[in-house]
Amino acid sequence: KKTGIEPSHLELELTESIIMDDVEKTIDLLREIISMGIKLAIDDFGTGYSSMEYLKKMPLSCLKIAMPFVHDICVNKDDKAISIAIIKLAHSLGLNVIAEGVEDKKQYELLESLQCDIIQGYLVSKPQPVNEIEGFLKEDWTIKRG
Repeated sequence: KKTGIEPSHLELELTESIIMDDVEKTIDLLREIISMGIKLAIDDFGTGYSSMEYLKKMPLSCLKIAMPFVHDICVNKDDKAISIAIIKLAHSLGLNVIAEGVEDKKQYELLESLQCDIIQGYLVSKPQPVNEIEGFLKEDWTIKRG
């Protein structure tokens, strides 16, 4: 309310370990948060205490593929297989998928071919100081191929 930002423009990222501390209490709190219009994502999915039972109960909008799986996705068949599984799982649950730590075009192109919805990482941008964010947001974000 203080900022005037529409809740639908916000996405709260939670780690699996935070969610699993007190699952029933967390689920109730998360339902309250989404009733305000805020979206929820699980960060670093697949690296913590994943439970499919709780995953289906959580009012999520997104899963984030953890950076360790993305880092070697082009050269490690296991990382690729895990990423494919996360993308298919998320999409079958009606969730978007974000790949963390995308650093090069090969990773991007592979993730795009696997129907990953969003990427984040140094390929898009390194962290920006607050005074440079406005200019960065006005830039063309299209990933250039070739």
